[in-house]
Amino acid sequence: MAVKKHKPVTPGSRHHISNTFTEITASKPEKSLTVGMRKKGGRNSSGKMTVRNVGGGHKRRYRIIDFKRNKDGVEGTVNTIEYDPNRSAYIALVEYSDGEKRYIIAPDKISVGDTIQSGKSAQPLVGHCMFLADVPLGTSIHAIEMAPGKGAALARSAGTYAVVMNKEGKYVVVKLPSGEVRRILGTCKATIGTTSNPDHGLQVMGKAGRNRWKGRRPRVRGVAMNPVDHPMGGGEGRASGGHPRSRTGIMAKGQKTRNNKKHSTKLIISRRKSK
Repeated sequence: MAVKKHKPVTPGSRHHISNTFTEITASKPEKSLTVGMRKKGGRNSSGKMTVRNVGGGHKRRYRIIDFKRNKDGVEGTVNTIEYDPNRSAYIALVEYSDGEKRYIIAPDKISVGDTIQSGKSAQPLVGHCMFLADVPLGTSIHAIEMAPGKGAALARSAGTYAVVMNKEGKYVVVKLPSGEVRRILGTCKATIGTTSNPDHGLQVMGKAGRNRWKGRRPRVRGVAMNPVDHPMGGGEGRASGGHPRSRTGIMAKGQKTRNNKKHSTKLIISRRKSK
């Protein structure tokens, strides 16, 4: 994948850096694997705004993604690589030998015509889905389950991957994209390779309107508000706002927010990197 810088023929295109979409092979999704999406605009059932900075956006249809990869022992062929407006990574349409079609998160470097498998018969090749206990050490993986059969939850966004570090009994030690090192059950599944669209973070919207197309409304800084609206608001002149914190008063820098009584805390070997 690559990005392209636009000629400044308009103010909005002056700083615009966009995706070239060179890997995309289809312009329309598989109709049987899409469902309609209703927009809530950040409102609840009574119309009250409960989520700020959300609203508008282009109309979308949701693509049903196979996060469980439970077609064990059945070979599938990649038919298309497609854009998904609901996520940063690309998706791949896979047609299995029994005729069923499913979408998966497209791994990087996969192409149309490649064959993939899942389960015990899978090999450590890009796009194959294996049990963590069977994945060789040092392998890059993505779309990782946290509970057996629940479906992929970790390393799903564009350009991310985790690394298999070690094996300890029934657990496999995995280093996650955040830098956290933790144990995950060896009976959980993961897909070999890294996720597609690695240059996603290099894009520049170029204008505020492009974020409105994505359903993002303007965000007001806390220090620009009044004291009644935000803990960092008010003050004479341009006050710094004091200690960085959220609208509800939760400290933004340094305060631990994780519940230390959480059951999975004992599975974490080292916490994520602090900024």
